[in-house]
Amino acid sequence: MTGDGRPRFDLPEVDAFTRTYWDAAAEGLLLVRRCRAPGCGRAHHYPREFCPHCWSEDVTWEPSRGRATLYTWSVVHRNDLPPFDARVPYVAAVVDLAEGPRMMTEVVRCPEPGLRVGMALRVAFREVEGGLAVPVFEPGG
Repeated sequence: MTGDGRPRFDLPEVDAFTRTYWDAAAEGLLLVRRCRAPGCGRAHHYPREFCPHCWSEDVTWEPSRGRATLYTWSVVHRNDLPPFDARVPYVAAVVDLAEGPRMMTEVVRCPEPGLRVGMALRVAFREVEGGLAVPVFEPGG
């Protein structure tokens, strides 16, 4: 809940499967899932219990290097859901992680005129309530 009693819309739903991901994020580490099936071996994000490329259930957690390039973005000027309403304008983005998968995120600490497709980004973490942290990206190689 926000300070005025409204529900928040930026908190993840942590369950038994995603607990590993969110615990790592709280420690400043971005995880991806990697398929261990012969002939596949691809990384994916968002975390799933199976590989979305070959459907194998032989997948494991792997630390990301935390590097990405900007694929696309949109500047959000209006969002009535708390706490986003207090953050506008903000940059909603899709990034290509160095490990291969695309990830929806937010770019922080970079005004819109500085954004460029292909620009180098690095992961940062926004602390939210309950000891959770959400990965966001900022400029940097």
